[in-house]
Amino acid sequence: MSAAVRDAFRALLREVGLHLVYDVSHNLAKLEAHHTGGQEQTLCVHRKGATRALPPGHPDLPDEYLEVGQPVLVPGSMGTPSYVLVGEPGAEAFHSTCHGSGRVMSRTRARQHRDGRRLANRLRERGIHVVTRSVRVLPEEMPEAYKDVDAVVRTCEGAGLSQRVARLRPRGVLKG
Repeated sequence: MSAAVRDAFRALLREVGLHLVYDVSHNLAKLEAHHTGGQEQTLCVHRKGATRALPPGHPDLPDEYLEVGQPVLVPGSMGTPSYVLVGEPGAEAFHSTCHGSGRVMSRTRARQHRDGRRLANRLRERGIHVVTRSVRVLPEEMPEAYKDVDAVVRTCEGAGLSQRVARLRPRGVLKG
C-alpha cells in the first residue's frame, strides 16, 4: 500500500519526499529472548491477532521509543475509534497486546446483512468521508462486523499489556 501511495503522490507532484513514520506488523512469528522457567530462552513467539508491545526501557526498542515504549496502532472499523497504545512492563504475554478488536462476523455474512449505499450514507451523516470502488463490498468492514474496540483496549489495559495514549476518531474510509 505504501508503494502505491508513493506512486500516486509522485504522479501528481513529480518530486516528493515521503518518509516512513512508523511501521507495525502483526500475525507473525519471531525469534525473541524471554525469561521463562527462571532462565532466559530464545523462543519463537507467534502472534496471531496480536502485535508486539515493548515497555519503556526495553533493550530492543529504538532510541526514539526507549523512554515511552513501543507504539501500537490499533485500528477500529470504518465507524469506530482507533487507538495508539504503548507497551507496559510485565512479560506474561511475551510483550504482546491486541492489534485490533477482532471480527464477530465474516466478510461474506456482513455483505449479506447490510446495504452498502445505506452504510455509506450513515457514515457520511456522521462526518466520515467514504471512498470505495464498490458499495457492494463496503459492508465487509462495517462497525457491526467487529467487537467493541473500546472494550478490547480496556481489557488490554486491565491485563497490564498496554496503556492508551490516544483515541482517534475516523474521518475518512478508503475501501478497495
